Amino acid sequence: MPNTQTQSNVDHAIRPLTPSDLERVVEIDRDNTGHARRGFFENRLTASLNEPNAFISLAYIEHDRVEGFVLAHMLDGEFGGSRPATILDAIGIAQSARGHGGAHGLLRELQAKARRRDALEVRTQVVWSDQAMTHFFAGLGFRLGTRLVLERDCAMLPDETEAQAEPGEDLSRDRIAVRSMAVEDLHTVIGLDRRITGRDRSTYYQRKMGEALRKNGIRLSMLAEIDQTPAGFVMARVDYGEFGQTELEAVLDTIGVDAEFRTQGVGSFLLAQLLSHLASLRVDRVRTVVNWNDVTLIGFFDRLGFRPTQNVVLALDL
Repeated sequence: MPNTQTQSNVDHAIRPLTPSDLERVVEIDRDNTGHARRGFFENRLTASLNEPNAFISLAYIEHDRVEGFVLAHMLDGEFGGSRPATILDAIGIAQSARGHGGAHGLLRELQAKARRRDALEVRTQVVWSDQAMTHFFAGLGFRLGTRLVLERDCAMLPDETEAQAEPGEDLSRDRIAVRSMAVEDLHTVIGLDRRITGRDRSTYYQRKMGEALRKNGIRLSMLAEIDQTPAGFVMARVDYGEFGQTELEAVLDTIGVDAEFRTQGVGSFLLAQLLSHLASLRVDRVRTVVNWNDVTLIGFFDRLGFRPTQNVVLALDL
């Protein structure tokens, strides 16, 4: 692939990241954040090589040296999502190279690649009080997005499941069996989701299953059955480093319950099982992202104990 020049000077270029860039990327990020996130960057570079259509990883070069980077992934089919999007997970410019146009060059190339993959926007998350990062993204053209970040503690109170029940909900757990999801369950999950959402999100679930098999981060995907009939599912992961996170945090990617079983406590039981697993991994919090106006989904998560975080979603239209 030919280099994309960021300025007229031939010593400035954008190119794909390669495995040999790993140590320099970790160094830049450590200098900027004060934390080493080697595992995150190593996993992400490996994933980019294994599935290049699902990830975008770019390096900013000055005088044959990596002085900046951006990591992003493609997303289509997440909670309430109706448009393909590019999610910007990490961006960094070496302190000695700031003001040289590297960030704008990386973003221009990211936008170009995202458009070629039919994405309609680039999204990222920042802590609202991080004025340096919000100013940085504002300077790149980002605006406040239309999605909410929700989270909750992984610790559950003994009576919490009962408190989350819907009126008239049967909370007997004797009939609900929860097990780890296997690759053979892919078509079952896709079928369940199609009945729940009315959409075909096959590509999304195929990608999530592929990520689980590659073990990028810790995957926590479970299937609930009642009388051996699939009733619901949850897909989550533990990732270190996404959106600048410096502590282990779980991400709930998707959860669904078949309409036939919605009054039988499947959703709250799945969450209880997920939280139990996360607690055993010493993960303190789990988060998810929803559309601001999806009142049904927000209400569902509210009953499961989720609350708004201090993170805001920023978006850049393509």
